[in-house]
Amino acid sequence: MTKQVIWVMAAIMAAIILVSCHGRSRLKANDGSETILINQVGYRPDASKIALVRTDDTIFSIIDVTTGNSLFKGGCGEKMYWSYSGDSVRKADFSALNTPGNYRVTTGDNNESSYAFSIYRGIYTNLAKAVAKAFYYNRCSFDIDNESGTIWARKSGHPDTAVIVHSSAASDEHPEGSIISSPGGWYDAGDYNKYVVNSSITVYTMLLAYQLYPEYCRSLKTDIPESDNDIPDIADEILYNLKWMLTMQDQNDGGVYHKLTNKHFNAFEMPEVSTEPRYVVMKSTAATLDFAAVMAMASRVFRDEEVKELRDLASTCRRAALSAMEWATRNPNVIFRNPEDISTGEYGDTNLSDELFWAKAELAATTGNSLLLTKADFNNVTFRTPSWSDVGMLGIYSLALSENDNYSPEISLARTILKEETDKLIAKYNESAYNVSIDYFHWGSNSDVANQGMMKLVSHKLSDDDRYRISAQADLDYILGRNATGYCFVTGIGSLSPMHIHHRLSGADGVEKPLPGFLVGGPNLDVLNDCMPPVPRSPFPAKSYTDSECSYSTNEIAINWNAPLLFITVALEN
Repeated sequence: MTKQVIWVMAAIMAAIILVSCHGRSRLKANDGSETILINQVGYRPDASKIALVRTDDTIFSIIDVTTGNSLFKGGCGEKMYWSYSGDSVRKADFSALNTPGNYRVTTGDNNESSYAFSIYRGIYTNLAKAVAKAFYYNRCSFDIDNESGTIWARKSGHPDTAVIVHSSAASDEHPEGSIISSPGGWYDAGDYNKYVVNSSITVYTMLLAYQLYPEYCRSLKTDIPESDNDIPDIADEILYNLKWMLTMQDQNDGGVYHKLTNKHFNAFEMPEVSTEPRYVVMKSTAATLDFAAVMAMASRVFRDEEVKELRDLASTCRRAALSAMEWATRNPNVIFRNPEDISTGEYGDTNLSDELFWAKAELAATTGNSLLLTKADFNNVTFRTPSWSDVGMLGIYSLALSENDNYSPEISLARTILKEETDKLIAKYNESAYNVSIDYFHWGSNSDVANQGMMKLVSHKLSDDDRYRISAQADLDYILGRNATGYCFVTGIGSLSPMHIHHRLSGADGVEKPLPGFLVGGPNLDVLNDCMPPVPRSPFPAKSYTDSECSYSTNEIAINWNAPLLFITVALEN
């Protein structure tokens, strides 16, 4: 079925659906009617700065919000049509303006005006703090206190010190119904469960930011209870989930349980109210390989840290990675599927070639063992923008950034692959009316934009090619408001941001504002009936978004979506 046919069908459905969603909603779906689209946070003085104009005006001005004076005038570019949004835009380029201040973009005789934005050095520091602190708010088994949590303080829930071994996970040492302890970690998304597969790509992405931009990460204070210790706040947050992941490995054989979960999704209630039994479910090859990869990465990143706790943890992680890899070698194709009595997120994946490549790449980079990875290992994987189910590119990142002479041919190949894939994204960016590389809109499309930005910034780190940085800036601009919906997609940030996210903590806490710093999934046509009764959605994929609590397909949050946003924010701020 072609994209055009799908969009026409969606248009018919949208025309029929005229009722509102149960639960909290904006009542009227946003239709992307804002005429001037802008990054609602702003720009560093030396950054590329482009607004998108939906009018026929050919002249634009930059107005100082305080004085009302015009500081910059320019011409709008030619109209360009974007089939994904169904509209045409003109580009208003004011990159030459580098004077710090607070501004708006206006067109014509100032009849149309954008949201306010700022220009100054350090513009993304508060954004980075908010995105990093979102992980703190999503901690499991943890009291969010008044000092760090402010209006979002809450009681701890799900201690997970008495987790039941599900029949699918049973072994001689841990028979069905026996108990293990697995506290801590982050709630995965809008629900209260914890998943190794998704945790792995999340922790890796944060570790890579910490590895590549250590000084900035060490200086970033996020106002969490650990802020006064000797460990950087971002590392403290990584540790909170990494230590939970270690509890998901069976010490008897090295295999890793796929998830820790209730049997069914909770209602929208606070964690301390949710007291249903919790289970560890089935060991899987995907979870075990992902675990091996991220533990190897953690060992490599933390082994030379000054703080003894981190060095000791590095040794623990190395042993865990090797043990997991041994289990996966003995069990190369244990595919996870939800047992009949479990209906929470599956994170199922039938193609494990990318997970195997990632684990081998990380262990090679960590141990220096050139026998772990050969050129032949590259042939079984299709490398593309990373996601939880497509992790081969993460191995490419680690290899490309390595300087270990033991496997220089593999490093060279990884760098070639990275450049080729990044240049494909740059070509799409150059052709796009909206100045972005994304040309597909699946569930979590905003995370695809963020991961594309991350790929460009890793390439920039290796090459210093400014095309990559400029294009990554455009990806952040998209997330922060320069998109077809007109939303800044990060809660608590910008002039128009989501208020009614699909997130149990935000939906049940009695606070009008959602927990801040979370990236919502964003527009797509994958699911149009998640709200019952349904809400109106645009037939165009780049606009098909609704700020409604019921819309898990467009307005849920997830840890693996926040992680690449944190990466590009930290990288661009550097």
